[in-house]
Amino acid sequence: MGKSKKSKARGGGDDLLDSSDADSVSSSSTALSDLSISYATEHVNSQEFVLDKYIDDLYEKRGSTREAALVKLVDAFESFMLHGLVENKYATLLSQFNNSVKKGSTKEVFLASRAIGLLAITLGAGSSSHEIMEESHPQLCRVLQAWSDAAKMISALDCLAVITFVGATDLAETELSLKAMWDVIHPKSGSNVGTVRKPKPPVLAAAISAWTFLLTTIGSWRINPNSWKEPIAFLSTLLEAEDRAVRMAAGEALVLCFELNLLDVSSCEDGDANTGGTGGSKNRLFLDMQALKAKISGLASNLSAEAGGKGADKKNLTDQRDLFQRILDFVKYGESPEESIKIAGKRDVLRVSSWSELIQLNFLKRFLGKGFLKHVKENGLLQDIFDIKVDTTETLSSTDKKIFRSEEEKERALKLNKERRLAQARKNAAMLVE
Repeated sequence: MGKSKKSKARGGGDDLLDSSDADSVSSSSTALSDLSISYATEHVNSQEFVLDKYIDDLYEKRGSTREAALVKLVDAFESFMLHGLVENKYATLLSQFNNSVKKGSTKEVFLASRAIGLLAITLGAGSSSHEIMEESHPQLCRVLQAWSDAAKMISALDCLAVITFVGATDLAETELSLKAMWDVIHPKSGSNVGTVRKPKPPVLAAAISAWTFLLTTIGSWRINPNSWKEPIAFLSTLLEAEDRAVRMAAGEALVLCFELNLLDVSSCEDGDANTGGTGGSKNRLFLDMQALKAKISGLASNLSAEAGGKGADKKNLTDQRDLFQRILDFVKYGESPEESIKIAGKRDVLRVSSWSELIQLNFLKRFLGKGFLKHVKENGLLQDIFDIKVDTTETLSSTDKKIFRSEEEKERALKLNKERRLAQARKNAAMLVE
């Protein structure tokens, strides 16, 4: 599990669904009113009853019934912290979610993939999320290998990134997911060499973003720079892609490689860098990496100042210029990006100050959608990732604040009384000695 400010993340996969699908997802707050009411009244039994009803619906043969249940469950995961309700039901939920990924429609696969990722984030790092990763990884990889429609592939990529980020316990597990994503980014290096396929721009951008997000977690592991030469070279060619989202995703991936020193041969031990066993091979690798650095810097400079032209999307163009200017500032001057988000109270602010943190923030913010702030305030996983200490009194009602303050005052009074008694006892003891 890893850690990292903001460079305009790629849009979510839900705009790849048709308008009726998008409407059903966006209007799920209304569909979830029964669960919302049960939460408002804080009746745990009622909450469990509603959750069990949704789980029962996942067993239905009719696809529309399963989709409706998934809409409600996804909205529940976004709107509430369901850890206490799902920690003993996660295996059942996971089984049904994976069934939906396996046999569902595009909409059902999209919703089930989101639900799996949200379930992992809700449960946090540990054995449960590791099981989620192990059980879901094969099914999600099958979706990617089948080269199905774009919406399915994008939802599978996002889900694979999240469950590996939360559930992976070592480099080997992370590398499996990174390879599955890279096989989408650069199919020639994958298993489908006989029939090389070219991903559509939205899928390619999503794959690069997912790969980059997961790459933020490898910082503590020693990596042989020779193994990064080909991926970095290929990503540098994508800076010249026609699609702006692909260019921006490739830029973020490359600046992360800079931050992780994956282009820096001298940052690794001789034995790691010199796979050929001679000084000559290390020198060649060093020169190749220097040439790549120069190429990337030049392309980033051009993209940071790209002219608009007739019919250009001004907002996306501005986003691109801003991103590549920040990349250029980092590559040339070592200036890290800085960003902050107000969470709740006056003192509660989420701050990031590295590319790794920024990439993680943008990805999780996009994946959690409207539930991002809720999870930041109440989910220990996100608080650990971004090192957040939330002042819970800021979110209490006026009545709860009065109770909280009275409890604090009571504790303070008890402490003062204890100190007075101890001081009096010491004084009495001193008088007896005299």
